[in-house]
This record gives sequence, C-alpha cells and structure tokens, in this order.
Amino acid sequence: MTITPTKAQILREFGPFSGIDAVHGLAFDGDRVWFATGDRLNALDPHSGELLRSIEVPAHAGTAFDGEHLFQIAEDRIQKIDPETGQVIGTIPAPGKGGDSGLAWAEGSLWVGHDRERKIHQIDPGTGAILRTLESNRFVTGITWIDGELWHGTWEGEKSELRHVDAMTGEVLEVLELPSGANVSGLDADGEQFFCGGGDSGLLRTVRR
Repeated sequence: MTITPTKAQILREFGPFSGIDAVHGLAFDGDRVWFATGDRLNALDPHSGELLRSIEVPAHAGTAFDGEHLFQIAEDRIQKIDPETGQVIGTIPAPGKGGDSGLAWAEGSLWVGHDRERKIHQIDPGTGAILRTLESNRFVTGITWIDGELWHGTWEGEKSELRHVDAMTGEVLEVLELPSGANVSGLDADGEQFFCGGGDSGLLRTVRR
C-alpha cells in the first residue's frame, strides 16, 4: 500500500536551553516532558516552557515512562529510574547493544528502536528478552504509543517523518512529513500532539497529531 505523506504542522518550539547542546530522547509523564541530554534527564513544563528540575543520570538515547518509573537508555543498557528520588533502581541490557534509539512503554512491554538496523524490538522490561521485532525501511529515532497506535520517528539526512505503523507487521499506515532540518530524536505524545526531540538543535517541538 502506497502512503501519501501529510505535511506535519509544528505547533510550538521550546529551547534552545542554556547548557544543553542536544536532545537524545523524551517521554511525557502526563504533566512534564522528560528529555535526555547525555548526562542528565530534564523535566520541562510544556505549558510554560520552563525547566523544572533535572536528574543526574547517564541519558544517551530513548526515554520512556510507565506511569510510575522512567526508563532511560544509557549506552548498552536501559535504566529504571524513580523520578521522585532520581535513583536508578534497576538495569536491563538494551537489545541493540549500544545502537539503540527510541524507547516507549505500552501494554507491559518496552519498545526499543534500533536506529541503524531500522528495527523496533518489543522486549520484556524485567529481563530485556526480545519478544518481537518489527522491520522499518528508515532509521528509527523515536517511538511512542498513543491511544493504541504505534508511531515511530525517522531521521535520515535532513529528512524526518512521524510514522504510524501496524504493531503486528510494521506496515506503514500514515506518515507526517516534517520540514527539512526539523529532525526527530525522541518521540512521545498526549491526546492532541506529539512531542519531538530536535537532536543537535537542542530544541523540542510539538506537532499536531
């Protein structure tokens, strides 16, 4: 099935922020957008645009929230973090062994992007065991589940898209095409909009769903 991309509508941009050179992943916890910047996780108020706090923890790629804990990719592992104390309370191996980019929580599983391999792995959050693998034809640079739909971000060259895919087959069902240079490094969503990390621009963007 051939999908005609729709032009993405960028609603708002946040940043750049002082001392932050790049965004490596993000997650929305219902109130705050947590985003990874290498050596810490930062909490942003998406209404005011203010940075609220940060957690000093290795944060090199995707971020996720399960309703209670944050999950953060750091090199070849996934850390489970208490967002109130900032303590790392567990780790599991990342399936891409350091090539991971993109992380989401849904239905009791973690979903992990393997950027250059163009894959999405569903894994057991307790052990890291791979339960299922979906193939993409683009680099996977962010993942989210929203209202039962699996979406992933892509970034190749200066082109990025948000893709709605079939969670069983990986078939592309819908594409939102971002403007050239508006790259995606991390993806999450609420009911009305996507939150997108902007890579080495240091920006966060919201895109109409």
